[in-house]
Amino acid sequence: MELAIDPLFIIDAGEPMSKISNMLLATVLLLAWSAAATAQDSAKPAPCSAPEYRQFDFWLGEWKVTDKDGKLLGHNRISSILGGCALEENWQPASGKYIGTSYNMYDRGRKVWHQTWVDGSGLLLTIEGGIRDGSMVLEGLTRGPDGEVRQRITWTLLADGRVRQLWESAPQGGEFKTAFEGFYAK
Repeated sequence: MELAIDPLFIIDAGEPMSKISNMLLATVLLLAWSAAATAQDSAKPAPCSAPEYRQFDFWLGEWKVTDKDGKLLGHNRISSILGGCALEENWQPASGKYIGTSYNMYDRGRKVWHQTWVDGSGLLLTIEGGIRDGSMVLEGLTRGPDGEVRQRITWTLLADGRVRQLWESAPQGGEFKTAFEGFYAK
């Protein structure tokens, strides 16, 4: 037997009104809770939005790389990837030798920048550091036939918008010598 209360709302006479009211109330509360949870999630900052993650953004772009005399050394494309959590470098030398790629990211747990570089010569370079005197300076060790070699790469944003990259190497206990110096221009 049906009891018509409203032409659009039919209730079985055997269903107590309080049970239906409780189901409607539970549905409304669930929808309200869901909306509140969504609002809280959207209020959280993006995972890599802290200012430290932007410290290396001056290197982003499509670059022509020359030596100090203007001779073309190659092209480099630096892209922001993974929602701004990392930078990807794609190096294409003018000579065609030693094509390389690096991934760079800020490690918030250790509060350091990290780069892993791999190139066509088989070189694996892992370096770490951060901003020092207005430049990004990353350092690490490689192993050569004569033992460990210290590596230091410094990127400096110049007043004219170019970026200077200075890569220096030194045997353990020895002095740094320039391995590569390039000037990036867009």
